[in-house]
Amino acid sequence: MKNIMEYKGYYAKIEYSSEDNTFFGSIIEIDDSITFEGNSVTELKNAFQEAVDDYLAMCQRIGKEPQKFYKGSFNVRIDPEIHRQAILLAKSKKMSLNKFVEQAISDRIKTSK
Repeated sequence: MKNIMEYKGYYAKIEYSSEDNTFFGSIIEIDDSITFEGNSVTELKNAFQEAVDDYLAMCQRIGKEPQKFYKGSFNVRIDPEIHRQAILLAKSKKMSLNKFVEQAISDRIKTSK
């Protein structure tokens, strides 16, 4: 994926400021606001890793459970007719709706790469 970094299971969205000639990023998919920056890719990677390590240390210090994300379950709101069709197709393939949706998402991800 473009503009995404990963470290210890945490992901960051990366951007570039041409005004400041600086890369900057923020950790995504957690409620806390964690940002970092660097003037080179190496500096940016180091700053990201330091930000994650600092976050984890701070959580341990104050007794807070670090946020983990992607539990494997989520709610999706879709058109009722699409919902009906998905259930019928899943049943025709002897699959649960969950497994059907998981496979559909997996197939889409594979074709997007």
